[in-house]
Amino acid sequence: MKLPRRNFLHLAAGAAALPAVSRSAWAQAYPTRPVRLIVGAPAGGGFDITARLMGQWLSERLGQPFIIENRPGGGGNIATEAVVRATADGYTLLMGGAPNAINATLYDNLNFNFVRDIAPVASVARAPEVMLVNLSVPAKTIPEFIAYAKSKPGKTNMASAGKGTPSHLAGELFKMMTGVDMVHVAYRGGAPALIDLIGGQVQVLFVGTATAIDYIRSGKLRALAVTTATRSEALPDIPTVAEFVPGYEASAWYGVGAPKNTPSQIIDKLNDAINAGLADPTIKARLADLGCGPMPMTPAEFGKFIADETEKWAKVVEFSGAKPD
Repeated sequence: MKLPRRNFLHLAAGAAALPAVSRSAWAQAYPTRPVRLIVGAPAGGGFDITARLMGQWLSERLGQPFIIENRPGGGGNIATEAVVRATADGYTLLMGGAPNAINATLYDNLNFNFVRDIAPVASVARAPEVMLVNLSVPAKTIPEFIAYAKSKPGKTNMASAGKGTPSHLAGELFKMMTGVDMVHVAYRGGAPALIDLIGGQVQVLFVGTATAIDYIRSGKLRALAVTTATRSEALPDIPTVAEFVPGYEASAWYGVGAPKNTPSQIIDKLNDAINAGLADPTIKARLADLGCGPMPMTPAEFGKFIADETEKWAKVVEFSGAKPD
């Protein structure tokens, strides 16, 4: 039986529309089963705590468990690659952050391109590093420290939480923008670096607010500045580096990503839910306890932020000559 041409075109158009309609309906129903939120860090740190905080919120908000899965190693690259290779259906997500932007240049042979292969979902929070000095260092301000370090070229030891970490690169950015000559001493984490800073084996350290704040309040170490563009609510009396070195900004940040080609309806639904969480007083208070401030953005804004951060840290990595262990 031959169909009239008009009927045939109507049927063909309807058949072509079915996948789009079913895909849209499927995305609107999301999530219908548990979602994995993969974290490239061990349990207990800033990445993990932030992921668990948002995972609990999303579970309550969207009605399905958001299960935190820790996959440490490779500076976060193992977790990132797992998400890159996952099905783009919204059921495998990544809690990423500043290390991803740094790793794009730090590592030579990654099996993925973070900017290209991870779809930005939602930024979550930003946290400053704090520039700390041992109490024996005479400097009490950034200008005094610059003068002190320049008077002792190659004799000021700068600790970090490890090669290529945000702690390390914050210090390298400071060196690049001020011209001071400091010797980098890498540790395996912020805690052992803090111990040697207190002991006087090193003179300066850039480290996360949450790690440093008790040492500052107890008077064991001196905070010269925070590294974000604006002052920290947790340390409101401490100036920013940028107040003395215009344009300086370095911070830890956390955000959620998904495999590329994840349906935009799912990304938008997650973005709306996460941004609602960032406006919730309880979530804001919990983030403040970690030294973080909420950083809500649209997916497009977050994508531009990631691209800008990747470009910025590429210059600092190249300046420092840093290579992963």
